[in-house]
Amino acid sequence: MKKIGIRYQRVSDAGSLFQILSNPNFKYFSVRVASVKEEAKWLSLNPGRRKRREEFNYTILLDQEIIGGIGLSLDRKRPFTGEIGYFIAEKYWGRGLTSQAVKLVEQEGFKKLGLRRLEILMRPANKASERVAIKNHYRKEGFLKKAVKDRQDKFHDVWLYAKTR
Repeated sequence: MKKIGIRYQRVSDAGSLFQILSNPNFKYFSVRVASVKEEAKWLSLNPGRRKRREEFNYTILLDQEIIGGIGLSLDRKRPFTGEIGYFIAEKYWGRGLTSQAVKLVEQEGFKKLGLRRLEILMRPANKASERVAIKNHYRKEGFLKKAVKDRQDKFHDVWLYAKTR
């Protein structure tokens, strides 16, 4: 059986992550990356984000293959709260791998970072992301109007799911 894992993102992940993020079928992930060089520059800033306790970004690995990314963004006004965001290569959609990655990043958030609350936001039409939240025992807490922007800078409503410790 293949093993899912996460590790801090590296600059050398740029090519693989750019390829995954360039998928036009990503309707619900708002990050736009113009080039591998731009992705590498963004990845090079991750150590500083960790040091400032802003973001903790991880590469999702299946055995040793890069299949996606997952991260925790910490709320500056509520530093005990982290928002989980993720993406996975289309060929791995529907296999439960994102749910496994969420469990791993939860351990990082609750145990290593001492967070008390984790949140996942998703657009109502993103049923796959909603299944990930439910499968990991997150509770639907509310509906946020015009809370996220898509790749075309259009605002969308989202469900808020959360888990507390």
